Amino acid sequence: MKRTALAAGAVAGAALLALTACTPRDADDADVVGDDFEIVDAQPAGTQAVDEVTWAIVEGEPATLNPAASANLIIPNLCDNLLSLQPDFSIEPGVAERAEFVDPVTFVITLRDDVTFWDGSPVTADDVVYSLQQNTNPASQWYGAFALVDPDPTAGIAATGPNEVTVRFIAPDSTFRDALAGQGGAVMQKAFGEANGAAVGTPDAGLMCTGPFELQDGGWTPGSEIVTIANEDYWNGAPLVGTLTYTFVSDGSTLATALTQGEIDGAINVSPGSRAVFEGDGAGSLTVGHSTASYSFGPASATSAAANPKIRQALNLAIDRDQYLETVVNGLGYVQKTIVPEFSFHSMEASGTYQEGYDALAEPEVDLEAATALVEESGEDVSRPLVVAVPSGAKEFQQTAAIIQSAGKQIGLDIRIDEMQASDFGALFYDPSKREGVDFVATQGYLETPGVLGYPSLFMLPPEMGGIFNWSGYENPEVTEHLLAARNATDPETAAREFTAAQEVFAPDMLQVTLAGTYQLTYLSDELTGVTTSIAAYSSPWALHLGGK
Repeated sequence: MKRTALAAGAVAGAALLALTACTPRDADDADVVGDDFEIVDAQPAGTQAVDEVTWAIVEGEPATLNPAASANLIIPNLCDNLLSLQPDFSIEPGVAERAEFVDPVTFVITLRDDVTFWDGSPVTADDVVYSLQQNTNPASQWYGAFALVDPDPTAGIAATGPNEVTVRFIAPDSTFRDALAGQGGAVMQKAFGEANGAAVGTPDAGLMCTGPFELQDGGWTPGSEIVTIANEDYWNGAPLVGTLTYTFVSDGSTLATALTQGEIDGAINVSPGSRAVFEGDGAGSLTVGHSTASYSFGPASATSAAANPKIRQALNLAIDRDQYLETVVNGLGYVQKTIVPEFSFHSMEASGTYQEGYDALAEPEVDLEAATALVEESGEDVSRPLVVAVPSGAKEFQQTAAIIQSAGKQIGLDIRIDEMQASDFGALFYDPSKREGVDFVATQGYLETPGVLGYPSLFMLPPEMGGIFNWSGYENPEVTEHLLAARNATDPETAAREFTAAQEVFAPDMLQVTLAGTYQLTYLSDELTGVTTSIAAYSSPWALHLGGK
């Protein structure tokens, strides 16, 4: 980047990564965690411009930039959402100035009248209808959020005015509004989408959105970088960064060197294994923030022994969480009892009920004798190795796989590790053929928007109800009944009670064996500060709006 005397940048509004002068953090913005580090939720807003910034995407190169087909850290800077997620995990207006239920099954979206696409054309209700309808396809990344929308294409999502869209449901849906603050609410241009079809979001076709940055013509060089440029006519204020280039560095050690030597300006979700390097002398500093992220692993096949809950329960009892926290996340994490983290409900209206349910869950413990007995009781043929897939080049995942392998050995399970290239690993979440021969997938997941139903719905409901990651064929009528009742509830306390009733059943089933909750780790050069490191940094906006409003 151009080395100018920048002030510390930051967040005004959703989750903006901005540039400013080096001002001290406000004590009110930080929580001290032990004697080791403090959690910073936000920093002052950026005020000064910079020509170029190079940003590392640690998850690797995305398969597409189509917001209906992929979740990655680049899309939120290109495509605005109808609603905007804030650093405290609350929701404010975005492209929509209002979006509310007018009755239990009718949702009305009122659009701003000053939002334009990169080509200068105004956003219309038809564009929003087109964008939302992409997610009613079961193949969509966000299908689960739209599972209760009326399937009639003319009635379910329809333009009901020049700046108004009405969504009708077959049953009340308490989760839908929150989903519009994530990529499920991303707005694309209808004309561009229809002209380019399946090529939308590819290096050849690109895309047409409303965000603060636009994809430079020919700016995606596969295998190398993605170059985006400031949208000077951005409806929410032009970004302070002229050119924002994304590079792909999944190897934690390589990234740490590039960041601390100033070759790359910043990255979110940096390796906790590099904590000592980041906290030493270098070109920048590490910031720690709240997050819903966690490391876990779960079954990838309905025909594998991994689909048997006793096998998963056995591995859960064989893994030492304290060792995991020390070895893998370098102390920058905490024990998490189940797939849904506490931070996801801390600001919800019925948070006390959710907390009581969480507190009632069993604490993870090590019991090798009980674990070995569970393997025997499972009735599974464990002579065949069980394969756990992890992305190559990522130290934390290599260590995770090694710990799973060691734990399995102690209880009679032969675990083999398959280190997949980042692109292949990412593809296995959407392409069943990539999961052939894989029994477990280890991942670091997160909740993109507020609420508690996201994870359970994805992993525990039938596919037709939104369980797009229910690869093991898990089916428990009691869990399904309570999860759907929580989703259909029209008052917060009923929703909370129904969810905790479901959690009592699904938590012991270990659809995802949760190993540790983690904080959000961001490294910025000294010239770049001001990243929202709260949960919003791990959510829809992902804190990569460099500069701007």
